[in-house]
Amino acid sequence: MSDLDITILIAGVIAAAAPILLATLGETITEKSGIINLSLDGTILLSAMSAFVIALNTDSLLLGFIAAAVVGGLVAALVAFFCIYLKQNQVAVGFVLTLMTRDLAYFIGSPYSRLQGPQVGPVPVPLLSDIPFFGDVLFTHNLPVYFSIVMIGVVWWYMYKTRLGLRLRSVGENPEASYARGINPNRVQMAYAICGGLLVGLAGATFSLCIKPGWGQPQGAEGSGWIALALVIFGGWNPIKAALGAYLFAFLQVMSIYFQGWLPSVPAQVFQVAPFPLMIFILVIVFFAQRETFVLWAQDKPVIRGIIRALYAAAPSALGKRYSEE
Repeated sequence: MSDLDITILIAGVIAAAAPILLATLGETITEKSGIINLSLDGTILLSAMSAFVIALNTDSLLLGFIAAAVVGGLVAALVAFFCIYLKQNQVAVGFVLTLMTRDLAYFIGSPYSRLQGPQVGPVPVPLLSDIPFFGDVLFTHNLPVYFSIVMIGVVWWYMYKTRLGLRLRSVGENPEASYARGINPNRVQMAYAICGGLLVGLAGATFSLCIKPGWGQPQGAEGSGWIALALVIFGGWNPIKAALGAYLFAFLQVMSIYFQGWLPSVPAQVFQVAPFPLMIFILVIVFFAQRETFVLWAQDKPVIRGIIRALYAAAPSALGKRYSEE
């Protein structure tokens, strides 16, 4: 590959990762508080449809993104309400909602399928975009891509360097102890479930207004929510590691396009589907990295031991568990 091809490849990976990255960061925030939101896949589709329809009818990209964020926040609030206040099973509620929101998106968005609409254009950063290589790779994207990159540092700083982030993590680990210290776990979980949902909604808007402009059935974003859920586990509920996972998945997706050109005799569907089983394989490795017997086996194998240390992570102790003030 030439230098130009490498530049285009890396820039394409950064751009393609933006929606999955936003969804992954949103779910990381939600799960850090102890709530599992399995509605991501349907939420992304519903918010993508909402963003496109609103932007098309109002001729305003900003209103499209706002509408998508509101949709994501409302669905997340619904999940949190059923789980926190009605004490329903988090997995069941999320799974039902992802199916409902998916079908709702296809039904409402049917009249707008395959229509041309507004699209977010690139916004090169003055001076920085002129830097050789790095300017083309990092500073010639659109605003949602820049936003996704900035949010990696913002979410990490908020979680690990602020008092509010400490409260968030404490509720996710031990809501009973947090309540004893004067923190209301229900309010904290509801707030961060909505915050996470806002980012998931923006991920949907990034799909339909930036990465895969327009709306259709299928949209092309199907499965992204499940990948985001997997990346949260891959990243060990750490926003930086989860972001690296999002870029890895985007790299696999972009490389599948190159492989189609290099190996024309292989059906294109093979390369389109390949990133998904590869991510499952990585999750299997993460699973074994947390098994005590596997860790003991790798004690005298420095390379494998280093990989295990990099992949090891423990879920928040209260994740998916019902909490009652009583």
